[in-house]
Amino acid sequence: MSLKQDRRLTFQESISLRFHLTMCGACRQCDHQFSLLHHRAGKRFEAEFEEMPGGDGAGTGGSGRRE
Repeated sequence: MSLKQDRRLTFQESISLRFHLTMCGACRQCDHQFSLLHHRAGKRFEAEFEEMPGGDGAGTGGSGRRE
């Protein structure tokens, strides 16, 4: 399940995981929690990126240019 967060699963992996998740409630819950954490971490990273100097995320002090 954690591989799904890191990369796109192959067709076979995706089908196998979906089949297993239909049968296993504990893994369904774990998959839901992984997805939630991944989503929340992405939102936090985006917020921190926007707070960098200049607000453009480039870390250039706002002008977007190097001098």
